[in-house]
Amino acid sequence: MNEPDCHHVVNPKEPDPSHNPHRPLGRGMALVASLLVLGLFYLYFENGLQARNNPNRQLQVAPGTELVLKRSGNGHYVFPGTINGRPVTFLLDTGATLVSIPAHLAGELGLEAGAPQRSITANGTVATRATRVDALAFGPFALRGIAASLNPGMAGDQILLGMSVLKHLEFTQRGDTLMLRPLGGE
Repeated sequence: MNEPDCHHVVNPKEPDPSHNPHRPLGRGMALVASLLVLGLFYLYFENGLQARNNPNRQLQVAPGTELVLKRSGNGHYVFPGTINGRPVTFLLDTGATLVSIPAHLAGELGLEAGAPQRSITANGTVATRATRVDALAFGPFALRGIAASLNPGMAGDQILLGMSVLKHLEFTQRGDTLMLRPLGGE
């Protein structure tokens, strides 16, 4: 025996129960909430990475002539300072003879490219240009007339703080902390 097909007949005056006029609004709100949560995660983790890679970015200088730096997560001492009054990020490099500045920052920092020279780097010999930094400062230290080089092989914005500056300082490392003081009470 064949059973008759049962079809639900929808009364055109009754709303269709499968159609919810608020569904697009709910989906939109869920999308906005998801984007907000992802944005908050990004900010949280980005801030954590910044703190790990540059623990000295909010450098607090105590009164006196000593600067205490914490080592970053990748083993370097990175800290803020200025060149010719403009903010920069330094990376302490005892293996660098001079302050080494990415060449693309020269104009922004008010530096003029001088005589061509050759610099021996970890990546080999590089053609650089001599320059002189009128004013270099970080923490409680301010120096004038510092020999430096403009290096076209450096792609980032970090400036290697080499021995042309560090020769004026005494530094002591204890664990993951580095203390810098003027050499011989300069």
